[in-house]
Amino acid sequence: MNKDKTFGIIGVCGANGNLIARILKQRGYNVIGTDVAFKKDCRFAKSLDGYDIDVFYGKTPDSFFKKVDYVIPPASLPKDADVIKRCTKPILELNDVIENIKADKDVFGITGTNGKTTSTTLLKKIAYDNGIKPSEHDLEGMQGNAEFIPILQSRLEGDVGILEVGTFGVPGTVGRIVKNTSMKGGLITNITPDHLNDLGSFIDYANVKGEFISELNEGTLIVNGHDPTIMGLIRELDFKGEVITFGVDETPQSVGTKECVCGREINVKEIISGCGYYFCKCGLTTPQVDYIATNVDLKNRTFDLHTPDEKLEVKMSIDGLHNVYNIVGVIIAAHKFLKLPYEKILPTIESFTGVSGRMEEITKVRGKDFFVDYAHNPAGVETVLREFQKLFGDFTCVITVSSES
Repeated sequence: MNKDKTFGIIGVCGANGNLIARILKQRGYNVIGTDVAFKKDCRFAKSLDGYDIDVFYGKTPDSFFKKVDYVIPPASLPKDADVIKRCTKPILELNDVIENIKADKDVFGITGTNGKTTSTTLLKKIAYDNGIKPSEHDLEGMQGNAEFIPILQSRLEGDVGILEVGTFGVPGTVGRIVKNTSMKGGLITNITPDHLNDLGSFIDYANVKGEFISELNEGTLIVNGHDPTIMGLIRELDFKGEVITFGVDETPQSVGTKECVCGREINVKEIISGCGYYFCKCGLTTPQVDYIATNVDLKNRTFDLHTPDEKLEVKMSIDGLHNVYNIVGVIIAAHKFLKLPYEKILPTIESFTGVSGRMEEITKVRGKDFFVDYAHNPAGVETVLREFQKLFGDFTCVITVSSES
């Protein structure tokens, strides 16, 4: 891609078009944008502030095509769309951009059913607090953990890439993100049932998450060793890279069942939903983990973390046993991926107050505390309800169900 050429981006108010425009401009290319939306209606117009990019809002004039050498339309735009018919310049696809402009930094991914956003946000905060800038998609109001957003995000300016890797349950999507970001390492928080309406079975869903393991085959995996699904996939997929396991030494709260990757139903002595102590006749059993949290005091928000080399005293500002798991995984990631000593990590752990919508206290009315949590799958709901019960004993739960809007 010649830097003397000008690239015209159709659809800069969409996520992919916006990201492509900024990537090209950051890499020194000439960029012009257009969108049928007016600027006041352009959802991501703010993220273009500070970029020397001329944008035609509300229409695509003939002058747009005269000024550009190449046109990059959104992947969703039909080939017979009027704006495409008017184009006489060479057209590049989204995949052309991905193929020609690579991630120029080390990239670390975080996936799992629950805990992804909390873990990603915390790891980024540790990076920022230590003068390390992660690349950010800056798409206001968008989580941006699936489809092509993480892939493009890895190509934006930054010292490192720290990507949340989600899925809508579509096979191939997780693997595509790992492959197209040249990911060096990753963290898997847990794998419990989700998106079953799309895939039909838990193991089908687990296999989509398993793409993270298979595509990262010679990298470093930090995993919840108390999750039989994760450990089973690592074995079944014959992972060749480095595996670092973690867990929490706590009395199980219940006994649940979970389908093993071999097809058998196994009992799990659950510390949190779907994770704990397990054994299957296929040979899968809870490993002796590399990092273990002990002496967990949820009331005072403290625990000890035994690493391979030393014992750390950890203080946190968020609640819940599930967050002890999240924090331990992030501490390992910050130490291994960001190369930070523990004394540079622990102050951020102590000051981190969480993510909006995750056991978030929103108000107090007549002496009663009101919290909101966005848990939306069985394990997430069960875990949050358990943790609220530990904190408050009896409490009132209001369940809200709505559409995407």
